[in-house]
Amino acid sequence: MRAKKDSHSTQPAQPNQRILVIDDNRSIHDDIRKILGNPAQEDSELDMEAAALFGVEVEALMDTEFEIDSAFQGQEGLKMVQAAVKEGRPYAMAFVDVRMPPGWDGVETITRIWKLFPDLQIVICTAYSDYSWADMIRKFGKTDSLVILKKPFDNVEVLQLAHTLTQKWTLSHRLQTHLDSLDHIVASRTEELQSANARLRQEMGERAQAEKELRQSEERFARAFQASPIPMAIQSLGSELYIDVNDAFLAISGWERADIINHTPDELKISSNPGLRTLVIEQLRQGKAVRNFECPLRTRAGETRECVISAEAFRLGEEMVALIATLDVSEQRSLEKQLRHSQKLEAVGQFAAGVAHDFNNILTVIQGHASIHLAADNLDRGVAESLNHVSVAAERAAALTRQLLSFSRKQVIQMRALNLNDVVKNLDGMLSRLIGEHIELRCNFAKKLPGVWADQSNVEQIVMNLVVNARDAMPTGGKLTIQTKVNNIDDAHVSKHPQARTGTYVCVSVTDTGTGMSPETMNRIFEPFFTTKEVGKGTGLGLATVYGIAAQHEGWIEVASQLKKGSTFHIYLPASAEIPLQADGSSGEELRGGSETILVVEDEPAVREIMTHVLRDYGYDVLEAADGPTALVVWSKKHREIDLLVTDIVMPNGMSGNAVAERLQSEKSALKVIFSSGYSSNFATHADPQNGFINFLEKPYKPEVLVRAVRDCLDS
Repeated sequence: MRAKKDSHSTQPAQPNQRILVIDDNRSIHDDIRKILGNPAQEDSELDMEAAALFGVEVEALMDTEFEIDSAFQGQEGLKMVQAAVKEGRPYAMAFVDVRMPPGWDGVETITRIWKLFPDLQIVICTAYSDYSWADMIRKFGKTDSLVILKKPFDNVEVLQLAHTLTQKWTLSHRLQTHLDSLDHIVASRTEELQSANARLRQEMGERAQAEKELRQSEERFARAFQASPIPMAIQSLGSELYIDVNDAFLAISGWERADIINHTPDELKISSNPGLRTLVIEQLRQGKAVRNFECPLRTRAGETRECVISAEAFRLGEEMVALIATLDVSEQRSLEKQLRHSQKLEAVGQFAAGVAHDFNNILTVIQGHASIHLAADNLDRGVAESLNHVSVAAERAAALTRQLLSFSRKQVIQMRALNLNDVVKNLDGMLSRLIGEHIELRCNFAKKLPGVWADQSNVEQIVMNLVVNARDAMPTGGKLTIQTKVNNIDDAHVSKHPQARTGTYVCVSVTDTGTGMSPETMNRIFEPFFTTKEVGKGTGLGLATVYGIAAQHEGWIEVASQLKKGSTFHIYLPASAEIPLQADGSSGEELRGGSETILVVEDEPAVREIMTHVLRDYGYDVLEAADGPTALVVWSKKHREIDLLVTDIVMPNGMSGNAVAERLQSEKSALKVIFSSGYSSNFATHADPQNGFINFLEKPYKPEVLVRAVRDCLDS
């Protein structure tokens, strides 16, 4: 085991010939200096013996020069040893006398020196046997750095010890330096290994943490992937094989997981347009994301679903894959299509209502003048026949206009509680004559059917139009079924039919076994003037009228049809708690006039002229106004005399008939009012349908209708 290193052991281990002589006898110093300081003065025989002893060339031996210092007491020797080490030039060996009175003896001196510098080679010089070898062993312990030299000593022996011990010190220090270097290297490498090991442990910990987080991330992704309500698939960008799909994808596609994994979309024929999926894959291979790309999907059953897909490419292990999310927008597209269709019908309805308004004014003038001349005495037969044709044509034109108004929901209606079973039963005879003997008519009426709040003539028109439509779809015969039932409409039904509303509804269904309709035809059947019949055999207003009447009654219509398998029309009307009543009979009383004062407000001059002419013929005093502001001027002068206001509803110059009536009645509450219009969305919307529209004249009307309405209003 190596002794503990001292500070000097770290110095470079160069050849060291420094020798310290510690002896109280100066002659000893001189003798040793003489022997070691000038070896060239010795005889050649001595040189040869020394060279043979040390195994070196005589020249090399003679070149050795020792540096010799002297100390005469032990304390002085210790200080010189300390100074040499501090200087960086330590002594390799020391000759120490055993006896050095009056201070430390040699043993004490050596003991003190070795406590500080244990690698100093010591030669004990003694002429007496003060200490035996055993005593020294007990004193110093076993050591290879101590040699005993008996006085008087031989020159060769001194020279031998000097060479041997200085070389030993040099070799020992060289070894020590090498060992120190090795220790430094080992310590450095150990530190590097410990640092590397610490880094490795840290990296292993970080890797373990990363792997844990990766597993957690993969687990979260897997759970989110499988639980996502959006159909998702992972597909290889190289082979295009499906790697995994979630449950939502299986639900929309209709496939089992085992049937999809490791197969391509082309193998499964999962895309109704493979070229679109090829575009998606190519874009992903170029590193581009895909967002909301329209790509129809074909299910296992062969049904095509309208879908949009979004996809992102990423690396999974050593392979590039694509995460593809598929959103089924079939219902959304269907709703959008229905909404666009409804908006188109609404726009057409607005146009139709505008046309009907002006047309009804014209028909009112035609009908009025024809009726006035037909009522004249001694009328030429030919003229009377001609006027009758005019009157009939006006009636037909008025019926056509009413259909336009029904479609556009601008027709003013007479609401009452009805039982739809009774309405259909009352039409039974007429319907049988209408469809002919080649068509079998069946009626299935629900028991305890609740009433509906509706206009009877409009409901009858719905049934008549649907029956005529069904008859025309069965030119060679078939079966026609009319059914009534009660339906509770829920949110699921509303989600498929945007016009529907939740609640309880009475449904009238008309089913035929006729030719049916294609999807393209079904998209247009409610458009006014659209017809599949030959020219001259249909106006194209039948179903449009049904659509408008249903909407005006806060209901809707649904259609199901297939080519060559017939069609079914369902009309839904809100159920009412009111008890259904019988229809009012028409009045057959004789026309009566009067002498009251009537204010007629009408913006159409021809209509205003015919109204004033008829009323004056029946004895009334008539005041005229072309618009609301003019009516206020007339009222300001004659308000005490005026008993009745007959006003058009839609008028120019910023004042409607409703506003005129409110203004005049606010000043004279007893004033009677009759409204008149070819159509009126505002009046029909804001009036209370349960109170009926007793004081309303729908254009066009005959003079006798005007006279009867005026008399009834004044007498009410």
